[in-house]
Amino acid sequence: MAAPRRNLLHSEQQSWTDDLPLCNLSGVGSASNQTYNSEGLGKEEHPCEDNWIKFRGDNNIYLYGVFNGYEGTRATNFVGQRLAAELLLGQLHPDVTDAEVHKVLLQAFEVVERSFLDSIDDSLAEKASLLSQLPEGTLHQTLPSQYQKIVDRLNILEKEIYGGAMVIVVLIVNSKLYVANVGTNRALLCKSTVDGLQVTQLNADHTTENEDEIFRLSQLGLDTTKIKQVGVIGGQQSMRRIGDYKVKYSFNDMELLSTAISKPITAEPEIHGCQPLDGVTGFLVLMSEGLYKALESAHGPGQANQEIAAMIATEFAKQVSLDEVAQAVVERVKRIHHDTFASGGEHAKFCTKHEDMTLLVRNLGYPLQEITPPTLTPTQGGRIYPVSVPYSSAQNTSKTSVTLSLVMPSQGPMVNGTHSNSTLDGTTPTLQSPSATLQSTNTHTQSSSSSSDGGLFRSRPSLSLQPDEDGRVEPYVDFTDFYRLWNAEHNDPVALLTAQ
Repeated sequence: MAAPRRNLLHSEQQSWTDDLPLCNLSGVGSASNQTYNSEGLGKEEHPCEDNWIKFRGDNNIYLYGVFNGYEGTRATNFVGQRLAAELLLGQLHPDVTDAEVHKVLLQAFEVVERSFLDSIDDSLAEKASLLSQLPEGTLHQTLPSQYQKIVDRLNILEKEIYGGAMVIVVLIVNSKLYVANVGTNRALLCKSTVDGLQVTQLNADHTTENEDEIFRLSQLGLDTTKIKQVGVIGGQQSMRRIGDYKVKYSFNDMELLSTAISKPITAEPEIHGCQPLDGVTGFLVLMSEGLYKALESAHGPGQANQEIAAMIATEFAKQVSLDEVAQAVVERVKRIHHDTFASGGEHAKFCTKHEDMTLLVRNLGYPLQEITPPTLTPTQGGRIYPVSVPYSSAQNTSKTSVTLSLVMPSQGPMVNGTHSNSTLDGTTPTLQSPSATLQSTNTHTQSSSSSSDGGLFRSRPSLSLQPDEDGRVEPYVDFTDFYRLWNAEHNDPVALLTAQ
């Protein structure tokens, strides 16, 4: 299994965020975009533009974010660094009120947006200078070869100027959860209850299907009927994003937005807050648009949240780290998407490509499989073969299957061991029901089916082979008779007859 991509903030450049402790209660999985050819082979069309953060601040304050960029990584890198600076440099304290958290989040997005647009001033100036060196009124593609370097540089500058990012962040302060969002990334809260795993989407997608967004645009004097028909503004479905200078400052030149009385595309976040986490057992999910869109392409819209939550619950029972949980789910969605394309079925035409995918999982005391290798059993020939239990075919999973059997321990050991899963306050939670079903707080129609994996929790045998102090494992096959016969044959033919 591929290791999760390292956070761009920690790999491309040094910043003060390198000194912030990462949250070890969370894990991240990711995959880059792929476009399939006729033979089903994938090709990356552009470098991965997603990014993420997962920091633990002072006073048990936690910050998580997933950023879906476009036209390069400048916006997602900038947003990750500056949002962390605006939220984890002493702005929040243990006695902060809900209203103060709301205000801090609003100010953070405002400062990051303004700072990002200020950061491209030099690029704007360079672009103006280069344009002045080109023949007036000449299209780039018809320019003589001596202008090619200028054209290439202009293309780079335009990505820096026109790039942007959809942003979702989650703050946990005083065991309360707050979500701030611009765009189409999602946050889910998955709670283990007596009735099952309850899955709740904590934010709204800022698309033309969002009636609140359509109303906001209508108040600006726009033809929302036409906007809903087009569904895309400036190449993006999101009506809110950070950056994107062109759309925000040249919207009057765009036919679809020309009648707006002010900027229709905004970076003002929608904030949902004060979700108490005391006593909650489950997990928090942040995911980029590319992840759930890939699953919707394969299975149809409507149940991606519930399917992804079920996959995560499955991996909690199989994996030994949260990074492995998140990466395994991303890999499974990739496989479902690719297999749907390769199948040539009714959804194949929607699965010709997928965008970058990022999944962040924050554990809230949910049972994670212990680090216990499976028992190895020799075959008749005395050999031991590693055993891998793959997923069953994803194509057998109905897109409307949202009620899935979960086998959960009530408390204490899960399978041949003791769990050490803690809640925010360090206590060990108690799961109230030995069995539960996945449920959704969304309004989509639910139907029942069994998990395509034959159950979300699999039993792992206990350890059978223990190394000695030198790190060697004693053989468990008794060769006494073999050696006795071998010695008798080579040293004492009479003893061989006796042994036989």
